Amino acid sequence: MSDALIAATGRVIMISGAARGIGAAIAQRLYADGYNLSLGARTPSAINLHDATRVMTARFDAGDPATAQAWIDDSVARFGRIDGLINNAGVLRMIRFDDGDEAALSEMWTVNVMAPFRLLRLALPYLRKAGHGRVINIASTDGKRYRDASSSVGYAMTKHAVVAMSHAAKFAGWDDGVRVTALCPGAVDTELIAGLPGVTPSAGRMKPETIAHTVSFLLSLPDNASVAELPINTRLEATL
Repeated sequence: MSDALIAATGRVIMISGAARGIGAAIAQRLYADGYNLSLGARTPSAINLHDATRVMTARFDAGDPATAQAWIDDSVARFGRIDGLINNAGVLRMIRFDDGDEAALSEMWTVNVMAPFRLLRLALPYLRKAGHGRVINIASTDGKRYRDASSSVGYAMTKHAVVAMSHAAKFAGWDDGVRVTALCPGAVDTELIAGLPGVTPSAGRMKPETIAHTVSFLLSLPDNASVAELPINTRLEATL
């Protein structure tokens, strides 16, 4: 097993939620690195990255299972392979024991858990064939602990599930060279957390480009440098 860094050239990476925020920043960074990209979003026309040779866009709606299968199929038809999956699409709704309704909790469960599980299940056969398949699930520091009463219990529940799913996927693909990381950032300066109580003030938040840089690094690591979880915090906490 080689311990050399894995080059980007020829590798095909799928990114969900690629039209804005963290997903758009990851797409821009990986494009600059030299990857071929399959970018999924509810509105593909909103994706601001165009290269007929190395980039394809597809409609992916986390609440519509048929779009997951179609996106996988179209990616393979276009590039002939899948080398990596970045499960980035997500939503945050304020659900606590004394406020918020179950419909919003169900939405988060659908988008944050069921959709990445579905994509991972569909992509796994191709990731196994790739030889150095990579999965990066964008979780959260809320997937590593419950912060305080200002937090969304429902969001933390879904992101804990993403971390658990990441570990299970690591076991599922290990023998075929698939490596899986639960990337757990703290506050990132995107629309997702705008106006939420208790979050890191804007001046102290990470930029989406920081997460994109981290994803680039993780994709380059050899098989014998597995990173199962990577929390990246903006605040001082005893365990993160």
